[in-house]
Amino acid sequence: MANSEFLTNKEQGDWAEKLVQTAINEGELGLLAVRYGRSESLAAGDEGFEEFYASYQAELNEIGKRPDILIFERAHFPTDPDTSSDEVVSRAIAAIEVRSSSFLANRYAAYMEQRGAAALEACNRIRKEILGSELADLLREKNEELYRFLESAKNESFKQLDFRRPSWSSSAQLRRLSELLGDLKKHIAILHKRDYLSITPKVEDIALVNRWIQRFGVKHYYLQVFFDKAYLIPFEQILQIAADSKKEGDVFSVERDVKNQGKTTIKINVQVGREVIGKIDMPEHRSQMKEFERGRLLFYVTFEGGRGYIDGPLLKEVLGVC
Repeated sequence: MANSEFLTNKEQGDWAEKLVQTAINEGELGLLAVRYGRSESLAAGDEGFEEFYASYQAELNEIGKRPDILIFERAHFPTDPDTSSDEVVSRAIAAIEVRSSSFLANRYAAYMEQRGAAALEACNRIRKEILGSELADLLREKNEELYRFLESAKNESFKQLDFRRPSWSSSAQLRRLSELLGDLKKHIAILHKRDYLSITPKVEDIALVNRWIQRFGVKHYYLQVFFDKAYLIPFEQILQIAADSKKEGDVFSVERDVKNQGKTTIKINVQVGREVIGKIDMPEHRSQMKEFERGRLLFYVTFEGGRGYIDGPLLKEVLGVC
């Protein structure tokens, strides 16, 4: 069943696709970007939804998941190509799945850097307070392993530390030591949290995307669009990263994503991708209302306008276009 957040997310995704298509087509790159993914706006409860859903599932079973945008060499297609033809689709030089995210990437990076620096500063302050007082001997007596860690700790060490917060209370000094270790654990927890924005392929889509690639033989990419920039990564690289367990936690994580109705999502650090759109003008946003047959009302946000400034040479480099 559709809800306001679902409809807003769909509107944002549609806006991101249009922004990317326009940026490529107006970039004088000799490329033609064509919308290709399913564009129906039906939601559960709308007339005709059951027929649409059955048709969509049949398509997924037959050809897999369509990417949102196909890119052709413009010289071969002076007008919009017929993407209902398998032969035409197979002549695309790249396929792009566009993912949107409600963040300003620059603001997020600055905030996370400041938050991490503040947490490290607090960890070092607590470390010095413990080791520079009589609390050091108490800690060595109670937990020698933790004492040895603090004695040799460097900034990069704190992110690797985890311990149970003690509840010592038999003396004022032990209570103070417990409080300091509790604060230390709180700041270390901040360092443990994922501190990067991500490119977000859904796990359930992996096989469906691969099915489409096997049918048409077109290189596939994910493009994560924020409200100030966008990052591109090849689908093949996503598979390589997700298959390397040593990179989990640092380069990627696997989470249940609220924005995608709780679906399991691979979250890959955007810095692994290439920043092919380095600036985006903010779109206008307006409230809209949707009325269902039985009188249910939903209010959601639509997006209009905005412009993406594409790095043409970098895009062509990533796509392997001369």
